[in-house]
Amino acid sequence: MKKIIFATGNKGKMKEIHEIFKDLPYEVLSMNEAGVLVDIVEDGTSFEENALIKARAVAEYSGEIAMADDSGLEVDFLGKAPGIYSARFLGEETSYKIKNQYILDKLKDVPETERTARFVCAIAIVFPDGKSEIRRATIEGRIAYEPAGENGFGYDPIFFVPEFNLTTAQLTMEQKNKISHRAKALLAIKKEVLCADGEGNF
Repeated sequence: MKKIIFATGNKGKMKEIHEIFKDLPYEVLSMNEAGVLVDIVEDGTSFEENALIKARAVAEYSGEIAMADDSGLEVDFLGKAPGIYSARFLGEETSYKIKNQYILDKLKDVPETERTARFVCAIAIVFPDGKSEIRRATIEGRIAYEPAGENGFGYDPIFFVPEFNLTTAQLTMEQKNKISHRAKALLAIKKEVLCADGEGNF
């Protein structure tokens, strides 16, 4: 079975990926599961650049098909911060509970109409021959007034989706995989790249 190594160690992210790719004839592994021990410097200036940097590094190290995403939260009131620095916002070791509360505090007295935000995800896939593809997707919403939900990770508890009247951390996996930024980008990669010829061949 062909392998796809995803450049992440995030278990929540891998759960989403496995759900979307479960019907494909690929063994999808995280970097840790594949034994890929490579330091990657994410010095790109966009989500797309960072995703490609990570995927290319893993592909070159492993010789396998590699995928990577770079995703983040853009809060309009904060000038689209934290943006590409979402994972490193306030420090890489800072818990998301603290990060989320910081954002909520910054928007404490901000009216609902100015709390607009979006999740952005760019996913890159790099093949052993060096060929690469990138897909980008977003989900629009707003910053909630307080954290809610236990199903997600990262900024999910404070990202409110009007369509469901819930935060992304309150959505079921099935609901999330229909609308999330990462799910939409993964589906684009799946349909437009991995299944381009209907059989997953290249």
